[in-house]
Amino acid sequence: MVEPHLIYFADPMCSWCYGFSPVIEQVRQAYGRALPIRVVMGGLRPGTDKPMTDKAKTEIAGHWYHVHEASGLPFDAAVLQREGFIYDTDPAARAVVVVRREGEELALRYLAAAQRAFYAENRDVTSGEVLADLAAEFGLDRAAFLAAWSTEEAKSETWRDYAMSQRAGVTGFPTLVGGPNDQGVYGVVTRGYAPPEQVLAVLRDWISGIAA
Repeated sequence: MVEPHLIYFADPMCSWCYGFSPVIEQVRQAYGRALPIRVVMGGLRPGTDKPMTDKAKTEIAGHWYHVHEASGLPFDAAVLQREGFIYDTDPAARAVVVVRREGEELALRYLAAAQRAFYAENRDVTSGEVLADLAAEFGLDRAAFLAAWSTEEAKSETWRDYAMSQRAGVTGFPTLVGGPNDQGVYGVVTRGYAPPEQVLAVLRDWISGIAA
């Protein structure tokens, strides 16, 4: 029998997922390994190959302001001003997938670190070198990480995540799903950003229902 768990559909370069990262951390602290969280990469803009226009940068910065208002998290829009910056989310998503091979908890922590690096620290997480630096901060071998991250196997594994997200009917990030219940059904905890008190209340009700 599959034990109850959460599936977190997210993207390292999704600003609302960055805003949601403290909520996920509160869930992890509240339930620990009693309610495991599996992270699945949603595929926000994988394979984008054209530099951002000034108009796109302005629109993105506006979204970031709204996330800051909702979450209180810091943003540094300077990363968008890099010359020829291409907002390709695939490299960072693939990095999370490679780290996930070492465990789901580590993947969640790496995801949060990649988000913080991009949004608050002006670090370009479309760069393999930057992603490898982040992996090393978690004690992973930098060269081994880069070698794994560069493989076709890692690329295919990441695109399987995107396909899983599409099959699940996920249309926006973050999306948090819980299950299975006694009928084997999964239910949505939240579609999009929600404050911690709301998410934890839904989870308390769900856990109570399982225990009843």
